[in-house]
Amino acid sequence: MLFDSIVYGPIRSRRLGVSLGINLMPTTVKLCTFDCVYCECGWNQPVLHPVLPTREEVYASLNLQLSTLHSQLNVITFSGNGEPTLHPDFLGIIQDTCALRNQYCPNAKISVLSNSTQLGRPDVIEALRLCENRILKLDSAIDATMQLIDKPVNPRLTVEQIVQWLSLFNGDFTLQTCFLRGEYEGQVIDNTTPEELAAWYNIIDRLHPKQVMIYVIDRATPLKTLSKVPAPEMEAIAAPLHAKGIDVIVCA
Repeated sequence: MLFDSIVYGPIRSRRLGVSLGINLMPTTVKLCTFDCVYCECGWNQPVLHPVLPTREEVYASLNLQLSTLHSQLNVITFSGNGEPTLHPDFLGIIQDTCALRNQYCPNAKISVLSNSTQLGRPDVIEALRLCENRILKLDSAIDATMQLIDKPVNPRLTVEQIVQWLSLFNGDFTLQTCFLRGEYEGQVIDNTTPEELAAWYNIIDRLHPKQVMIYVIDRATPLKTLSKVPAPEMEAIAAPLHAKGIDVIVCA
């Protein structure tokens, strides 16, 4: 499922409410630093010269949509066909979005769904600090599982590197994890085992995120061997965090 425009929706998000989406990636192909086995946009495809919307095009599209929108928005969400922070003008686009939000719908929050791989860039950190909702992915606290589920384009990426970047926000972010099971090229996928969860809880203890968002696959995935984790198990995963007073959103 690819988004064929820069601005799309509003849609009702099971995690965020009424959301107006912004896609900073190409409209015909996914462009991402991960190639997650569960991504609803499908697998990455080779692109020699990807065409990204310009900052001016994003501003014009968002301005038009907000000026004519009559429904109440909860959020303006950067997601779309890949990793939004890859856009070279991401900081400027976020600055423009803040200005338009303040003009048309000051009660709406700005959310960014990110896989955390670009947090080594100071401009991305600056941009994310302008947003109310920094929703940052960590699908496993174990390197081998992260590589298996997320299939990073940079094979040298480690969980510890991501954790170090996440620590720059001093807990002022939402940690997002997709729990799933399946099989890929003869390897078992399961980030719900006791070993996995122990490592994941330890990362949460280190980072102290203000919120944790856990969810299951909800749409068609490129890898057909995946299965949803049952809702009672998701609630059981959340229970130790609830007991510590951590705000947990469970989408099961």
